[in-house]
Amino acid sequence: MGIEDKLNQAKGALKEGAGKLTGDKKTEIEGAVEKVVAKAKDGIKYVKEGVDDAVEVLKNSFKK
Repeated sequence: MGIEDKLNQAKGALKEGAGKLTGDKKTEIEGAVEKVVAKAKDGIKYVKEGVDDAVEVLKNSFKK
């Protein structure tokens, strides 16, 4: 997981918690969304790496 994604997840969680504590639904929802988006971005990186690896394996299998 990238540092930036971890920081964005933490920021979102803090914002969400602050919204809950203050009763500010807008801040709570924004924080939750930021947290989910950061997690999704990180997941996409892993999928991309997996696809890139699979493409390399296929390329190498055709070279033989």
